[in-house]
Amino acid sequence: MKNLWIAVALLCQAAMVHAGEWHVDEKVKENQVKFTSEVAGFSFEGVTSKVDGYIYWEGTELFEKKNQLLFQVDLNSLDTGIGKRDRDMRNVLGADKWPKAILKGKIVEHEPIDSVANAYRVRVEGKISLHGVEREIEVPGSIIVEEGRSIISAEFGLKLADFDIEAPSLAAFIKVSQDIRIAVSFYMKHVQ
Repeated sequence: MKNLWIAVALLCQAAMVHAGEWHVDEKVKENQVKFTSEVAGFSFEGVTSKVDGYIYWEGTELFEKKNQLLFQVDLNSLDTGIGKRDRDMRNVLGADKWPKAILKGKIVEHEPIDSVANAYRVRVEGKISLHGVEREIEVPGSIIVEEGRSIISAEFGLKLADFDIEAPSLAAFIKVSQDIRIAVSFYMKHVQ
């Protein structure tokens, strides 16, 4: 019976370690935000590791109802591999005036994917701000909880026109697609 209580106490302690507040671990080199755009038969992407933010829960349980999250991406750090395209992209995004893309919201659904690995499928509802325009958004993703840290992953799409961004032209007759795919993967550390 004593061993049963010790096991229960350890499980409760493990759940409490995961709750509370997590911050993006900016020291991790593998953090990545990537966008992909299609242009007349080929695609290009831009990447950055400059993501910051937090997830916060009230209480001691993982995924308490009162949670909030905020993530921001430094648009001036996006790198497509071509300097001129980077400058043009920053101009189109108005990065001098609106240097960050910001997602504010909360986790509204969660379900275990793998109880052994502490992996969860989540759905976030909130608002994304880009180019001075704020829009409602729903983002599906996953969270893998490890000892003292978690890995956040998500993929979703945006339409440039929804943010008053005109799709740039690469030539007089070739325009970048209005549809942009976003993929994020970054590490968070538990803050006590």
